[in-house]
Amino acid sequence: SAPGRFADYFVICGLDTETGLEPDELSGENFEQTPLRRTFKSKVLARYPENVEWNPFDQDAVGMLCMPKGLAFKTQADCREPQFHSFIITREDGSRTFGFSLTFFEEVTSKQICSAMQTLYHMHNAEYDILHTPPTNDKESCSSTGDCNGTSVSKLQRFNSYDISRDTLYVSKCICLITPMSFMKACKKVLEQLHQAVTSPQPPPLPLESYIYNILYEVPLPPAGRSLKFSGVYGPIICQRPSTSELPLFDFPVKEVFELLGVENVVQLFTCALLEFQILLYSQ
Repeated sequence: SAPGRFADYFVICGLDTETGLEPDELSGENFEQTPLRRTFKSKVLARYPENVEWNPFDQDAVGMLCMPKGLAFKTQADCREPQFHSFIITREDGSRTFGFSLTFFEEVTSKQICSAMQTLYHMHNAEYDILHTPPTNDKESCSSTGDCNGTSVSKLQRFNSYDISRDTLYVSKCICLITPMSFMKACKKVLEQLHQAVTSPQPPPLPLESYIYNILYEVPLPPAGRSLKFSGVYGPIICQRPSTSELPLFDFPVKEVFELLGVENVVQLFTCALLEFQILLYSQ
């Protein structure tokens, strides 16, 4: 039987510098986009522990759900705020495991990756110029694609570019906790504090490995109807488990639902639920 542990796995997903830049087939062909706007294949770079018998690790599912849009590249001119999301893996027997991911951006130090991105831009710009260069002495074509005096669409497209000698390249990376229960707030705090420790100029009080080991092996699941307080990197973290006589655990802020959908849409959805209508939410 599964021991009552707070978390089963700690996972890192991101860019595999050995395999380089691979197009992400799941997002479809997007070669008309500039290379910085394309998505590339991400991989599970590390996980700890290697495997637990009561929760076998599904590398394909975890890798896809940790970074559903694949790898993203940005430069110093783009916003690089960390993003948090959660997911659920439901197995054939109906059992569930929960994932919580924090995606952030770190500088690309591999010269090969930077050179590959520069090469993709050279190829993209060359193809774009061929497709959008108007025929000679064709004024109508000039006016349809842009101003022939130097403000063509091609030059506007080049504005969103990458120059290896001028720009700093960043790539997305993800740290993730796989847990048996949906302790969203606690997992978010754990991941945010780990990320803060990595990016802070001052090292944390203890090595990061000790905090990860503590989360995986020393923090138990709180008993039903009880709360649990344990130490994070920079402060205490609290989670609470409802008793068997209470509603199931729902650790997500309702405020976000209203912020995302608006009051009228939430009321309409609630009405549809009470009337037992079928509801479909469609999102990017």
